Order: sequence, then structure tokens, then C-alpha cells
Amino acid sequence: MTWVKICGITNLEDAQVAVDAGADALGFVFYEKSPRRVDVETVREIVTKLPETIEKVGVFVDEPLANVRDNTLNTGLTAVQLSAKHPGLSDLIDQRKRSVGPSKLIPAVSAEELGDGFMILDELRKSLYAILVDSKTALQPGGTGRTFDWEEAKGMIASLGLMCPTIVAGGLTPENVGEAVRMFQPFGVDVSSGTESRPGKKDPAKVRAFVKAAKEAGKRQ
Repeated sequence: MTWVKICGITNLEDAQVAVDAGADALGFVFYEKSPRRVDVETVREIVTKLPETIEKVGVFVDEPLANVRDNTLNTGLTAVQLSAKHPGLSDLIDQRKRSVGPSKLIPAVSAEELGDGFMILDELRKSLYAILVDSKTALQPGGTGRTFDWEEAKGMIASLGLMCPTIVAGGLTPENVGEAVRMFQPFGVDVSSGTESRPGKKDPAKVRAFVKAAKEAGKRQ
């Protein structure tokens, strides 16, 4: 069944809606330029009230490795999502192996980078939970609310999926997530703006519809 992450969680109410809807993971954005940015205290308060079975993912962009590590340890996050090109990724992997870092790592790569010949080394992929494929613009590294070219990326994502579990993101909504699941057959899907009533605030009906559509499409694979 398709793994579902509801990203851009900023408050406990939205977190509980997502959990009740059947989401597998919640994403907390620490990127200072994001309208969905949260601080350590807010995330810690939310995480303490979530079931242990829910993945709590910290989303970081161009963040110093020390900050990534400290924010993870100080909030109870269970996974870290950051750019596949982040210079500290290999160090995080080493820390994870020594049980002093986050247990699950999710590098994010844009569909455009896949087209440029992005490759993941064999020894690296064995240490990853999954790889997230997103869309980006010149001003936004993710969370754009736009889909990438699905037809163009289909073969590349299929090849990537043979090496590591993939998570598809970028412009997903309750209306198109079923199609994305059927086309890419990913390990998981990730949504933020597609389930919002406004930036940083979730629409409960959209959250429930998204999770339902993703899970139902996954059952048919």
C-alpha cells in the first residue's frame, strides 16, 4: 500500500487530522523562507502528541549539518529530508550508522536533476530510507505546488525505483494523486499545498481525500 506523507504541518490540529485520515508520515519544514516554516518548540510540542508509528520528518534546505542534527535530536523527529546534493549528507549517513544521528534519511532531488543524469552510488542507497522526487523553480527548491513533466520523468523514476524506494511529490492533489500512483508505482507520495486551505493551514476534507485516493490507487498495483 502506498506510503503517504502530509508535509507542511504547522499545528497540532492539522497533525491530528492527517493521522486520523491514515497518513504514514508528517513533514515539518524548517526552511526559513517557507510560509510553512516551524520552530523547534512547536515541532517538539506536536511530536510528543503523535503516535509512535507515525514518521516525523524534518525538512531542511541549505541548513548547516549541526542545525539539522540538533533540531532532530531536540524535537523527536524520526527522519530527515534534505537535498541529495547537501554537502552534509554523507556525514549524516555516517552518524546514522553509528546510531548517533537520525535513523531514516530521505534525500530530495528535482525531476530536472534526474534529467541531468543524477546517479546514486550503491553504497549510498543502502543507507537511505527513500529518495524523494519533487519539482522546483529558480526561487523555490520544493513546495512549488507544480507538477513536473510526468511523461518525461516516468522512465527515470522507474530506473531510480530499482535502486531505492521512491517518493513522488510536486503539485499533487486529491484529484491527481491516484494517477501519479498508477503511473510511477512509487513507494510513497508527498503533498503540501495540495491539501491546504491557505499556506500553512490544512483543509481537513482535502487531507482525507488525498490519503484515501493514494491508498486506494496503491491497492490496485
